[in-house]
Amino acid sequence: MSRQPTAIVLRSEEREQLLAMCRRPKAQARYVERAQIVLRAAEGQSNLQIAAALNTREARVSKWRVRFEREGLSGLHDDLRPGRPALLDEAELTKRLLAQLDQAPPAGHARWDGALLAKALDVKADHVWRVLRELGINLKRRQSWCVSTDPQFTEKAADVIGLYLAPPENAVVLSFDEKPCIQALERAQGWLKLPNGRALTGFAHEYKRHGTSTLFAALNIATGQIQAGHFKRRRRVEFLAFMDQLVAAHPGKELHVILDNLSTHRLEKEKWAKAHPEVKSTSPQPTRPGSIRSKSGSAFSPARHSEAPVSAACSNSSEPSTTSLKATTKPPLRFIGQRSALRPSLWRQNTRTLSTSY
Repeated sequence: MSRQPTAIVLRSEEREQLLAMCRRPKAQARYVERAQIVLRAAEGQSNLQIAAALNTREARVSKWRVRFEREGLSGLHDDLRPGRPALLDEAELTKRLLAQLDQAPPAGHARWDGALLAKALDVKADHVWRVLRELGINLKRRQSWCVSTDPQFTEKAADVIGLYLAPPENAVVLSFDEKPCIQALERAQGWLKLPNGRALTGFAHEYKRHGTSTLFAALNIATGQIQAGHFKRRRRVEFLAFMDQLVAAHPGKELHVILDNLSTHRLEKEKWAKAHPEVKSTSPQPTRPGSIRSKSGSAFSPARHSEAPVSAACSNSSEPSTTSLKATTKPPLRFIGQRSALRPSLWRQNTRTLSTSY
């Protein structure tokens, strides 16, 4: 005589929870199957009938049927499976990784990468990349900065930021910049018919030089409109000629022009500035040569970054600097994993890119 299956009797609350488990959009398939087994068993179906309807084994139906009878809804969930214990100590690996980044890369390499770090630490590269992602370290990113030597840098920077955030009413704020030495090349271009009857468009490799061109551009920060002008040179004469174009394009309006620290862009003591009192120039850069705008972009150790002292010129730039220009422009931090010399292959690649950029 065959053994009778375990009888299942559901309360209304249990039935509602099982139905909700089946209808949940992101419910796991294994939990949906177990809920359907219990619901069908409560309807009086045998294990064989349930297994055939759900396309599973009869032993599995019997297992979850008995477990629900013994433990209730909590019995339908799996036991805790912690998995295989970790073989690496994350804290120790992070400490070793940061210490390795302080060391010079192997001979023949300009910087550390994931494969080199994994080989030096005798771990898998996946572990190295995971730690680097958690620390926010990019091995190919470069960062550089300089400390301004202008004692009035704070006031000048505040003026520029104020013009960007809150421009004066009934005034036009223009951000000016230039790009000199643009090669003016003339190439033969058009359609080229191939022997197979197809045609393609392109340009020839031969070209004719027409000297260089200098591009002056002024961005209206309120509207995003750009006014540009082409000149053969970038002397003060061409700069003032472009300023005349800006004044003519905005008649009767007050102009605030944000300039860089190029010597030809000085307007304070020019006769042109006295003839155009409606034009006001602002520059956050010092007039002293050798001070360069900070650029962003080489990976460094976060530990060293946090331990680096803040320069006095940054903390209180309104006071005159007593240190020399050479001392203040020296980077306060030492870059990790960077070398000044490029690899020969990378240098050749950059040279080809520069030679074919125009």
